[in-house]
Amino acid sequence: MFMRHNPFKGFGIALATPFREDSSIDFDALKLLIADVLKNGADFLCVLGTTAETPTLSEREKGEIMRFVVEQVDGRVPLLLGVGGNNTAAVCNALKSGDFSGFQGILSVCPFYNKPSQEGLYQHFKAISEASPLPVVLYNVPGRTGCNLLPQTTLRIANDCANVVAIKEASGFISQASEILSALPEGFEVISGDDGITFEMLASGAAGVISVIGNAFPKAFGEMTHSTLGGNIAAGREWHRKLRRLYPLMGVEGNPAGVKCLLSAQGKIQNILRLPLVPVSEKTERLISEFNSSFQN
Repeated sequence: MFMRHNPFKGFGIALATPFREDSSIDFDALKLLIADVLKNGADFLCVLGTTAETPTLSEREKGEIMRFVVEQVDGRVPLLLGVGGNNTAAVCNALKSGDFSGFQGILSVCPFYNKPSQEGLYQHFKAISEASPLPVVLYNVPGRTGCNLLPQTTLRIANDCANVVAIKEASGFISQASEILSALPEGFEVISGDDGITFEMLASGAAGVISVIGNAFPKAFGEMTHSTLGGNIAAGREWHRKLRRLYPLMGVEGNPAGVKCLLSAQGKIQNILRLPLVPVSEKTERLISEFNSSFQN
């Protein structure tokens, strides 16, 4: 009998993609970023997700990043790869034909722009489940996709598709995550996709987080995550409160503009994004820099 297993637990990080002034990928900075988050407690990494500016990367660049991250991580932690889109057939073809050596699962976002019904979402992810050679993590982020994968549909998928092991829940609604958590089938788990409410989600039973802030503050956010998951709610809450002012700054002008500004303030990468994304405003940059200067890790 197939035993469902989610390898993506604890403190996960959605890796950013550093760029050079000529807009090429800065692999030297990416190498240092990976080394820093692994040294400071990352349990798994998410590659080619939203924070990576994946829509602006060419197929060649995506392949280069995949191979580079696999080489740098060298099996030390599980790797989750973003493979999604709004053309179900194209996503399934990519899953059937791609080389996913070194990865332990795929993260697949709800179809964007098309605005499918709940039945359409179910059929989309059922097809992806059947095509995927790896465990699948659903990704619900209605603020970006224009559609919300409702709890009943999530649970229907989880019950019918044995290789769908988790959902990255980024609807922003604790009540929605709680509804899923109250009826989880065996082996299926919830992962927070929103740094600002991760503490509450972990305390409610989520298995982990895929964090943006973790790129810049891996020790602090990792401590918050691990303390809460370990049952030390007071310690987790204290770390959450220390980071509270930073959460809205990361998204006020879009992700990854906020975290790239923060990483730049820390001297880890250059504050360069690819259009249509641009750096944050001077006001937001000042607030992020002030927080970074005052924060005691």
